[in-house]
Amino acid sequence: MTDERELLETIEAERYELFEGPTYKFTFDRRDFIKAFGLGIVFIVPVTRAIAQQRGQGESGRGANERLPNDISAWIHVNEDGGITVFTGKVEVGQNTRTTLTQSVADELHVPLNSVHLVMGDTDLVPFDLGTFGSRSTPTMAPQLRKAAAAAREMLIVMAAAQLKIAPADLRIIDARFVNHDKSKTLTLAEVAKGLKLVKVIPDDLAETQPNDWTVAGRSVTKVGAPDFVTGKHRYTTDIKRDGMLYGKVVRPATFNATLVSVDTKAAEAIPGVKIVTDGNFIGVAAPDQQTATKAANAIAVDWKSPGQPSNGELFDRLRKPVTERRGGGEGGGGGTRPQGSIADGLATADKRLEQTYTAAYIAHAPLEPRAAVAEWKGDKLTVWTGTQRPFGVRSELAETFHIPEDNARVIVPDTGSGYGGKHTGECAIEAARLAKATGKPVKLVWTREEEFTWAYFRPAGVIDIKSGVKNDGTITAWEFHNYNSGPAGIQIKYDIPNNDIRFHASDSPLRQGSYRGLAATANHFARESHIDELAHAVNMNPFEFRLKNIKDERLRNVLVEAVSAFGKAKLAPGHSVGIACGFEKGAYIATCAEIAIEKPTSKDAEKKKNAKVRIVRVVEAFDCGAVVNPLHLKNQIEGAITQAIGGALFEAIQFENGKILNPRFSDYQVPRFKDSPTIEVVLVDRKDIPSAGAGETPIVGLAAAVGNAIFNGAGIRLRSLPLVPKGLAT
Repeated sequence: MTDERELLETIEAERYELFEGPTYKFTFDRRDFIKAFGLGIVFIVPVTRAIAQQRGQGESGRGANERLPNDISAWIHVNEDGGITVFTGKVEVGQNTRTTLTQSVADELHVPLNSVHLVMGDTDLVPFDLGTFGSRSTPTMAPQLRKAAAAAREMLIVMAAAQLKIAPADLRIIDARFVNHDKSKTLTLAEVAKGLKLVKVIPDDLAETQPNDWTVAGRSVTKVGAPDFVTGKHRYTTDIKRDGMLYGKVVRPATFNATLVSVDTKAAEAIPGVKIVTDGNFIGVAAPDQQTATKAANAIAVDWKSPGQPSNGELFDRLRKPVTERRGGGEGGGGGTRPQGSIADGLATADKRLEQTYTAAYIAHAPLEPRAAVAEWKGDKLTVWTGTQRPFGVRSELAETFHIPEDNARVIVPDTGSGYGGKHTGECAIEAARLAKATGKPVKLVWTREEEFTWAYFRPAGVIDIKSGVKNDGTITAWEFHNYNSGPAGIQIKYDIPNNDIRFHASDSPLRQGSYRGLAATANHFARESHIDELAHAVNMNPFEFRLKNIKDERLRNVLVEAVSAFGKAKLAPGHSVGIACGFEKGAYIATCAEIAIEKPTSKDAEKKKNAKVRIVRVVEAFDCGAVVNPLHLKNQIEGAITQAIGGALFEAIQFENGKILNPRFSDYQVPRFKDSPTIEVVLVDRKDIPSAGAGETPIVGLAAAVGNAIFNGAGIRLRSLPLVPKGLAT
């Protein structure tokens, strides 16, 4: 059987950061269950079966990793007071998974939403989980918890029927009460669970409730715990305090790949209360407060040696020198498909041929909450509170770094202030733990904004070459697509093109790179949908009609029609234009219409040689991710993705020279602000006949191409590089 690293690489190859650390495992002893959970009823499932389900066993054609431990894992605990505690390794980083998973459990158990409490991302309590990424929480964890809840419901009915001395078939659960057919006999969950210490194994043969029969799921409900976030009661990692806690600071070089030549810590050591830790290239400071820690770090004299490194100007030439090659395909974008037909034949039968190159710059995740960790040692047991999307992955990193068993490391993830794929690795947790071990006290370490911009990984830059052919009637005959470095996510096509060859080439990236919301799907959609527009114009066809002519997939056709219909046919204001784009990724379909305004510089601005400003006025996006679990929060998710996409489309880009980031702060790195926000209209296509797909990533992929196409329609200028207008539009 393949190991997890190979499996992850097969699914999403450009999650480079996931392959830097060790493989994962999870162990939890059966004897500890009653001790851990106390009175009540615990419902469990074999952990290997759960992992297989999370991996999407049916999609990949692979079974569970046989080398993973065959222990048991808890999913649901019915407390003695009738409350329901649910355990999941998924984490909440703003995508509202806590609410949608809670809805799924409440729906299956037939209990009020507020009676269900999710424990998320605590490695000592929850089942093993690969991590919260890839839009997998809804399509994999929701069904898993539904199965557990359905099994719990049926077992509880049997237990309640025994207490009432009636047949289980004569009993059902209504609003957390067991009621017989004429309501003459009732029991509460608390009455069934009171005084019990039971462990029940969940069977395989129970089906979850289908979307048409949902009563709690499928509705818009308020975010679980919303008042705590509004009032400030919720504690993020930066709010965690431990007795005797110190504050940490790490001394870092000015450039990447620097090696330590010498260090002088005498001045810093003279500051009262300061502890200096050096370990290889690691230089850290712990102090009673943050100001003192920063002062001490600045007092350390360090000499670093930096090698010569590439800069922005040579980036795309460097990326064209691939180190490996993969063909695009598969739902997650990994290898698997072979070229179809013959590119040469397709080009030969074409009336027009087109060959273009598209590029995408590195961009930063720029989360509002930078990396933070609080680490505490008690003997040889390490506990770390940190905001991460992969608590078990970080636990493995900690265990490996400090040469301790994984059972001796615990990672607790408070609901976190955004991730966007950028919080998969445990650097900050390791740094805090190093300082805590050296000082014998808990240590809090919070990265500065400059550290977050510099030492976290970036969304990969990319070069994409497309060669195509089209007949005068609009039929695309050939499609050759080469992606260098950016990645294969979203590289697959839903256009009906008989001759195609789609490949991803991994390159030697000059910057550390890894997951970003949507992975390479944004770059691949930008290149593909820009090129599709170019083909449409080459044969003088309406881009909307051109797409429909070359798409047979009914779901993609449907979202296109929905988006264009919702946008309407109203006459655009002078200087305004519209562009469209569509696509498919992570099991979801998307179509985006973007209206822009090209605002010419005034005469005064022209004297200063200012370019025209491109402003996004209105965005209409149709989205189909199967059955909708929570319409309100899905709409919020889509609006958030569109807003984030504005930066990558118009102006976000990392500038670097000789191993140094040149714009590591918000004053130099522009992200979308309120003034950049367009009117956003979301069209939800609720397909209750199709299992729910995730929605954390796919809604981001359509905007850049739609805006680029709108710029061409308005100004006649075809822009093929992201960001499109970092310095405005030269007209």
